[in-house]
Order: sequence, then C-alpha cells, then structure tokens
Amino acid sequence: MSKKNDWKKRDGIVFSTSSDFEYNYQQNEEAQTLPPQQQNLKVMLDKSGRAGKQVTLVSGFIGTSADLESLTKTIKTKCGVGGSSKDGEILIQGDVRDKVVQLLLKEGYKAKRSG
Repeated sequence: MSKKNDWKKRDGIVFSTSSDFEYNYQQNEEAQTLPPQQQNLKVMLDKSGRAGKQVTLVSGFIGTSADLESLTKTIKTKCGVGGSSKDGEILIQGDVRDKVVQLLLKEGYKAKRSG
C-alpha cells in the first residue's frame, strides 16, 4: 500500500475505521489455454483504422498471452508475412484468410472464415 495514488484503484471502498484493514486488489488472471479442439476462431478481413491497409484478423482465442504469441509466430512464419498479437487477437498483414484458415484447421483448431 505504499504506492502513490493507490486509493484510486479501490472499487467502492472510501474509508474504513478498522485499524488493521487492508484492501485486497483483484488481480487480472489470464484464462487457461483451451485445447485446440475447443477453440472457436474467426478469421476475417479488417481495414478500419489502418489507412485502407488490409489485415487478416483472428479473434476468439482463449488462453494465455504466451500461447497467443506462439500461435501468432507460427502463423506468421507459415504465411511468410508480418503481424502481431494484442488484446487477444492476432493481426496478420495482408489478405491471407484462406491460408490462415487452412493452417488453423491443420493445427487442430476450429476455425471459420467470417465476414
């Protein structure tokens, strides 16, 4: 509790009269990675907010960020393009939806093209 301005993160607690009160912060825990057979991934084309450039967007992944990064790296190497992962989504440069869907199906994921 020695951090500066940590009182702003206390949801709903304003003041406590108890001398031994200590607020327990809720930690954002990452969800356990589901097996590939239980993942429902959607592969779509997106170009909003990217100055008209097309990106292939893979959404619906449930798991840790390390596993998401690993899947992103696999897709990028197999397709031979750049990309990144953020906010639980995988962004691949260009329109490579068909390649990504085939690759995900080969890896054992439930993937479908949407949009």
